[in-house]
Amino acid sequence: MIPSIRRRLEQVAERFEEVTGLLADASTQADQDLFRSLGREYAQLEPVVRCYRGFVALEGDIRSAEAMLDDPEMAELARETAGQAREQQAALEPELQRLLLPRDPHDERNVYLEVRAGTGGAEAALFAGDLLRMYLRYAETRGWRSEIVSASPGEHGGYKEVVAQISGQGVYARLKFEAGTHRVQRVPETEAQGRIHTSACTVAILPEAESVDAVEISPTDLRIDTYRSSGAGGQHVNKTESAIRITHLPTGIVVECQDERSQHKNRARAMALLQARLLSIAQEKQVSEQAASRKLQVGSGDRSERIRTYNFPQNRLTDHRINLTLYQLDEVMEGNLDPVIDPLIREHQAEQLVALAGASA
Repeated sequence: MIPSIRRRLEQVAERFEEVTGLLADASTQADQDLFRSLGREYAQLEPVVRCYRGFVALEGDIRSAEAMLDDPEMAELARETAGQAREQQAALEPELQRLLLPRDPHDERNVYLEVRAGTGGAEAALFAGDLLRMYLRYAETRGWRSEIVSASPGEHGGYKEVVAQISGQGVYARLKFEAGTHRVQRVPETEAQGRIHTSACTVAILPEAESVDAVEISPTDLRIDTYRSSGAGGQHVNKTESAIRITHLPTGIVVECQDERSQHKNRARAMALLQARLLSIAQEKQVSEQAASRKLQVGSGDRSERIRTYNFPQNRLTDHRINLTLYQLDEVMEGNLDPVIDPLIREHQAEQLVALAGASA
């Protein structure tokens, strides 16, 4: 093992012991914010320390076995024991390196999923609806919760723009790779001559802001309008101006929420969405400055870059960031996204490992 990685693991183990002691302290338990923060840190450090302790224990097994090599009666067993321990160590070392990779602090966040129709008119709006359905089905398979926050229907179906909130364990960790431009190639239902059309949608994945990092918003920077909800809902939607539209004047960002019947609830949800968008702008600026030269713009939210093509006639999906091609587009559109997301995660981790090895050299 590289000495610098060994030193880093020892530092992690020391910090783990420190955090364990702090969590047991009565003064820490009395401060709920500090207790939650340390609890999250404990959960992140524990797998690393558990794996490292196993690695160190194997070193002890190897030393004990080597000490018996001079005993003719025990030499064969000692060599076998030492060999097995070295094999186990060799398997643990890459796992330890993976566990040391820097964690995205937003990985456990809930997200706002935004899908917008781009070039392609009515066909783009229909594809936006298909993408939303794909993500909602994927969320269902992972046991996540999802709600539509706002929607602007297309004239012939689908959506010009739709925003959904997705909540659950590790949502951002899985969906952050979906940010970007998604291109579709297929024959529209309205195409009489069977010609393939190309359309596009943009997808944004915004981690939900927590109170500790929420962007401060001055009330004087906001214009808040109320209006009547549209869509299904019976007579209620025609009587009550419960829908909320908030305009953030410095940036021009506009958020809407009409899902709830209560104006108060719609306002709270619209403010939460505005917080997430402003936080995303700040994060994207920081990430783009740090990763301008990286080939794989994972998590950068560069929506101008085409990240994926969905070719329906060939049942083919291509992710252009890692040259991944799958001939199971029908399954992906039904929500089976893991065969697409897992290779992206592996590629991202491989790049991090290269950077870690370079920094430790």
